[in-house]
Amino acid sequence: MAYNDLEYIKEFRLPEYKVGPAMLQRWSPRALSGEAVAKDELMSLFEAAKWAPSAFNGQPWRFLYAFKESKEWPLFFNLMAEMNQLWTKNAGALIVVLSQNNFEYNGKVNLTHSFDTGSAWQNIALEASDLGLVAHAMSGFDYEKARQDLKIPDDYTVEAMIAIGRPGNKEDLPKDFQEREQPSDRKKIVEIAIEGTFSF
Repeated sequence: MAYNDLEYIKEFRLPEYKVGPAMLQRWSPRALSGEAVAKDELMSLFEAAKWAPSAFNGQPWRFLYAFKESKEWPLFFNLMAEMNQLWTKNAGALIVVLSQNNFEYNGKVNLTHSFDTGSAWQNIALEASDLGLVAHAMSGFDYEKARQDLKIPDDYTVEAMIAIGRPGNKEDLPKDFQEREQPSDRKKIVEIAIEGTFSF
């Protein structure tokens, strides 16, 4: 059974209201097979990212990446906390997500650069799920080391890392990870959306 099989997903996720299947099928496994990810597959993920909405069509997202077995791989892999290295060692590619802080057209601060870049990440996640790939974003890495080692200018924000790979077997994960290797549920709508003024 595919990791994003809707019948499997429904064991863990029951929407309160009607929603398209892509919203439910996307989740973030850690079990990866170690198989390669083709360049065309990764470029398809970036193709999806580029169509995300952004303020003034500024497209502030930037992606640095490394394929497994490439000379760049250790540079990216060594940014991560040991806990994440335990499972990302089986990824086919690693991505560092950046956002440009200022608009290109006038040099002024773009207040939504992180928000817009989050939209691009979501497009990557949905496209990966559609292709049968895993896209798992994480914050468990050294942000300052990433800035230094990857030569990221000060006018860019380091946002996250993403592991891309092919789904593997959860039995190959460390025991602690195996217990969490299933689609997660979400808060109720009344916990995230209220008509009118703030009253959470």
